[in-house]
Amino acid sequence: MQENRLFKILYCLLDKGQSTAPELAEQLEVSVRTIYRDIDALSSAGIPIYAEAGRNGGIRLLDNFILDKAVLSQEEQQEILTALQSINTAKNINSRQTLQKLSAIFNIRSENWLEVDFSRWGNKKTDNEKFELLKSAIIHRKCVKITYANTSGESRERIIYPLKLAYKSMSWYLKAYCTEKQDYRIFKLTRIMDFEILNDGFSKHIFPQLNEEPKQNHQTVVLRFPQNMAYRIYDEFDYTQINKQENGDFIVSAEMPQDDWLIGFLLSFSTQVDIIEPVYLRNIVSEQAKKIHEKHKS
Repeated sequence: MQENRLFKILYCLLDKGQSTAPELAEQLEVSVRTIYRDIDALSSAGIPIYAEAGRNGGIRLLDNFILDKAVLSQEEQQEILTALQSINTAKNINSRQTLQKLSAIFNIRSENWLEVDFSRWGNKKTDNEKFELLKSAIIHRKCVKITYANTSGESRERIIYPLKLAYKSMSWYLKAYCTEKQDYRIFKLTRIMDFEILNDGFSKHIFPQLNEEPKQNHQTVVLRFPQNMAYRIYDEFDYTQINKQENGDFIVSAEMPQDDWLIGFLLSFSTQVDIIEPVYLRNIVSEQAKKIHEKHKS
């Protein structure tokens, strides 16, 4: 138990740079006296750890201290290599070299188990380069000037502080601070038409944690699809929402937002969807289909 706690103290100090005994005690759920005993134990083991008194004091490790690989178990070493492989997805040369060096240090050959391609079909180079360059801007805290197309189709230039890349609902997003809006914003990567990494840097920002999803008007929608639409059904819906009938048809029941997106989504299935519930959606989709027909008929 104490050995595990000593490692946690080391990892915490390596991550944060310094901490106080009360902070460590609260994090590890022990007394302050126990933390000081642990610090003595680490010091006796040859770890260059020390405590500074005063207002800005705290518990620190000696500058340039490197955690020896011997304190990591073989399982932990393997987990580090696996984690590196999972982020080495844009085929970045530096990441691959780091992975090779750590594999040599740990004397472990780790299987390359994951491959991710960030590009859309037919646009491999541009999308992957965009992801890699934005990742670099986040790591090095460099301002980025982007040309962004909003939901109305308007394109505008903005200067942002890129903070985090996030993947949600089959799309990549960039969480950032917008200097124009003086607020935090989320940008969809596919709508970033152009961007330039600037020389100007920015101080550390933390994207605010959202406590809840934006409130939307959701309602249960029940749909029927023929068997030949299976390729889309399993792409668009969770298997718990799908009920396959004896004749091969699919009945899907899902909570969906009642907005313009839903109408466009249903129209994307053309004649291959039958709206069972709610009934009023049939009229809305039918009217929209008539407008499309009138617009495109010759």
